Amino acid sequence: MDTELTIVVDREYMKRDDQILPIRLQNEANRERMIRNAKDRDRALARTGTTEWPVPPILEGEEDDEAGANEGLDPSKIIVIHPGSQNLRIGFASDALPKTIPMTLATKFKVTESQEFEPVPKRLKVDVSPDEQFGEEFSKKYNKMSADMKVDMRINKRRVLPNAKELVVSFNRRRTPETIQEHNDSIRIEWTDVSSVDNDSHATYFAGMEAMRIPENSKPSYRLFHPIQHGVFHENDYLSQEHLYDDFETIIESALKKELGLTKYSDWEQYSCVVVIPDLYDKRYVQQILDITLKNLEFKQVCFIQESLAATYGAGYTSACIVDIGAQKTSICCVEDGMCIEDSRINLKYGGFDVTEAFIKMLLYDHFPYQEINLMRRYDFLLAEELKIKYCSLNQIDAVTGHQEDFHLRTPNQATLKYTFKVQDEVILAPMGFFDPSIFNNSEKLKGRRSLIDRSYNAYEGDVPDDPTSSAQLAILTSIKPSLATTATGFSQNGNGNADYATPSKEKPNPMNFLGRLDNDANAASRVTSAAASPAPEGSNTPIPSGPYVFGANGTNGGSPGPSGNGFHFSNGSHNSGTPVPPAGMFVDQMARTQKDLAIERDAVLPIAPLDTAIITSITHAAKGDEKKVRDFFGGIMVIGGGAKTPHFGPFLEEKLKSKRPDLADKILVGTSPREMDGQVVIWKGAGVYARMKSHESWVGPFEYERLGSRVLYTKALWNY
Repeated sequence: MDTELTIVVDREYMKRDDQILPIRLQNEANRERMIRNAKDRDRALARTGTTEWPVPPILEGEEDDEAGANEGLDPSKIIVIHPGSQNLRIGFASDALPKTIPMTLATKFKVTESQEFEPVPKRLKVDVSPDEQFGEEFSKKYNKMSADMKVDMRINKRRVLPNAKELVVSFNRRRTPETIQEHNDSIRIEWTDVSSVDNDSHATYFAGMEAMRIPENSKPSYRLFHPIQHGVFHENDYLSQEHLYDDFETIIESALKKELGLTKYSDWEQYSCVVVIPDLYDKRYVQQILDITLKNLEFKQVCFIQESLAATYGAGYTSACIVDIGAQKTSICCVEDGMCIEDSRINLKYGGFDVTEAFIKMLLYDHFPYQEINLMRRYDFLLAEELKIKYCSLNQIDAVTGHQEDFHLRTPNQATLKYTFKVQDEVILAPMGFFDPSIFNNSEKLKGRRSLIDRSYNAYEGDVPDDPTSSAQLAILTSIKPSLATTATGFSQNGNGNADYATPSKEKPNPMNFLGRLDNDANAASRVTSAAASPAPEGSNTPIPSGPYVFGANGTNGGSPGPSGNGFHFSNGSHNSGTPVPPAGMFVDQMARTQKDLAIERDAVLPIAPLDTAIITSITHAAKGDEKKVRDFFGGIMVIGGGAKTPHFGPFLEEKLKSKRPDLADKILVGTSPREMDGQVVIWKGAGVYARMKSHESWVGPFEYERLGSRVLYTKALWNY
């Protein structure tokens, strides 16, 4: 009898919700709430002395029974944190707007960052004229873009001066700065005084704008560190994980003290925390933030929300295609009914900073009077951002004639210099880099990746990476490196050789010239096919795009993995039936690679694609052949983030999409966040809305984290973690 009882228990082990610790704790909290409410009713009944059942009074910090499990959460006791590559946005859920702090930390160092690294934009040649210092390749690309824009302007019946560029260059070449004494400068900058702190202490640091305002020639010297770049931990800037994590934690800690006024560590345990994470995230990144917030900062409880889902909460939409253009990454994701569609997630490694760098590069090419500008210097970086925000636009009217503009260069302990200059098509060509990323400097964006922090692996299969993936992201990577297509289609990726057939594919050095083809053939980018030319879904009138993408009908499986049309043919029609073995190195044997090898190969490819092409790819994978969903997502594109604040960006993107998908021209609609909300804070606002919701049970407390560690996220996360 005892044996049978034991067998029954073993069969039901971990099969019921009440056996899972997070759910059990939640049920216990609900039970305690019901008991507390019943006791309150009994006390009220005893005080009144009547037989009626009075409604118990709602005490401070409590809600009624319908409030759900998260009753009594005061919005002023919830902190919302949105870390970014360039800025940290933090504030209470009850605040109208967050505090925005540069995501940087300055510590004492033997040299500054401008002395340690070469100038940005990178000059390939020195002691040459400005139009030769960036090399012949950039010169050809820039001149071609200028010529193409002139042709487009003539088509749109806009008057173009034939020698406009020469007039701008001639004007800029003759300009000299005007000196303005400090007492005549009405908007002087308050530089950070490092002499007011204890310079003998090794723990001295400055965070946020204080760090950005430290003079370059300060004594002692300070160097800026950026713990997040391109949406991930910046491993290339550090020598150890501990230093990286400490800087990330220190920036948040400084913001809590100086921006939110929480100066006492003992008070932090009274606050809950909502952290915004990317749609396509690294699990190590999420786990480390969970560890910092619960163990080091000791918050009461923590929960996570993805950026695109938070954006829909902030905008009040239930379904939309979210395009978030940040400083160093651009994410695209389709959201439907309160969930991010996993296969639609795309993460591109370019953003507003790339536009800033390209804009300055073009200005320097056209003999910008301040030729010494260096974005690695703090005051020059802030000046460049100011120039981009002030002058960049996607409205062709701004490039009809050369505009005369001016700016003030303010440097520490020196007089202010006023420069006058002219701009022409640079103001449009720089933000057009979103649609032609080859103009950006993409050479070092993957430098140092995975050098300190390894990828996450499956708990049961130690050699199987388990970071979230997306078929849309894989399509972007495949267009750059075609051999990745066979790793996602047609056969098992477990590396055990269990596939029945595996056609080796010839590795070619980017034979499609992805970016170039999209410029020359607008229709090529709007057509997507599988590696085996999968037919269109039955009953669907949506044309199946074709182009440089290789993926299956459902994004993960489809047809033969071998690429077609590669020019190689076997004499007997099958490589498995006696065909002589090809020369070594001629083919890439996909079966010889494990999933870890494939993950390493994917990580080595920089995800870069034109923005309009990436949006079409994301929507195609989100809809999965459903014509109605395609129309809905194309009609609900919302662009947010600082990069999308360029004037006329939405209409320009809309025209680009219509030219790629003329069959849906009357359905495509690109908008910004509603109610004139700043696109940079809509995600933070949405996270605040999510924090105040009474229905979700995503909070992770110290008790659960102490016993389960990061595994608790599998039960608590709102999505499929």
